[in-house]
Amino acid sequence: MPVTVEASLFHTPAHDTDNPRWVHADDCRNVMRAMQENSISLIVTDPPYFIDGMGDDWDHGALARRMRGCGVVKSLPIGMKFDRSQGPRLQEFMRPIAEEWLRIIRPGGFVLCFSQNRLVHHAAMAIEAAGFEIRDILAWRYEGQAKAFSQEHFIRKRNIPQAEKDRLIAKLGGRKTPQLKPQCEMIIMAQAPRDGTFVDNWDRWETGLIDPHSPVIEPGRFPGTVIPAKKPRVRHGHMTTKPVDLLRHLIRLFSPDSAVVFDPFVGSGSTGVAARMEGRSFVGVEVDVDMARSAERRVEAAV
Repeated sequence: MPVTVEASLFHTPAHDTDNPRWVHADDCRNVMRAMQENSISLIVTDPPYFIDGMGDDWDHGALARRMRGCGVVKSLPIGMKFDRSQGPRLQEFMRPIAEEWLRIIRPGGFVLCFSQNRLVHHAAMAIEAAGFEIRDILAWRYEGQAKAFSQEHFIRKRNIPQAEKDRLIAKLGGRKTPQLKPQCEMIIMAQAPRDGTFVDNWDRWETGLIDPHSPVIEPGRFPGTVIPAKKPRVRHGHMTTKPVDLLRHLIRLFSPDSAVVFDPFVGSGSTGVAARMEGRSFVGVEVDVDMARSAERRVEAAV
């Protein structure tokens, strides 16, 4: 089983691997600039969501402190702060990052990028504009908790006569905020341009084709675009931790044993854990220093 990425992955001494590390505590834009062209086989990542303070300056601790009660950020249910600038800001943030992905990934290599459902198109547009082909949109299916909120308590707080409150409550008829029970999250499946045919590209780079023979999830069935996996019970200090089995499924499907898997937004380290369990080499980056250290320990302990 690979131990860590080879030193030749980086072309500057600032990010060499003489002292092996799974997770770099840095901004991924800094680390990627130090990486060699065509050095990564597969990118699996979960970038900032750009909702409810989860932007490019996402601070896990600060966001957790802002949350009050069950599913509320300040006075709004999670995901209900609609701002038309969120999508364009996400797209602007992702475009130069995706351009670096195209430089460091091998021809035909895949990017599997999780994104918040109502902004996923902006992330996909940024990745496509960087030069990738959007091959598909996958869906991680799970059973979430209903997040819709009743409006009756807001009506009761209004400084209006009780009769008017009763009239409004009766007229609403128990209706809630427009949030259906969440049951899936989108995964952008993008591919770097191939070097020749599928066969030639695989022969030269070992990328661009999938291995559907032994899926981690629903073994015995040909892998589909809807992938069921339970949400992890333990979040390891991160708000959007992904199931290791889901990540193992994706890594096994989209990369060979010899692959170097890269996660530029490593969070709690689940991608690294999955990559190690699948026998792949791994390198990750996390801008939050404390989270990076925690992820490093978690990936190091993976077997």
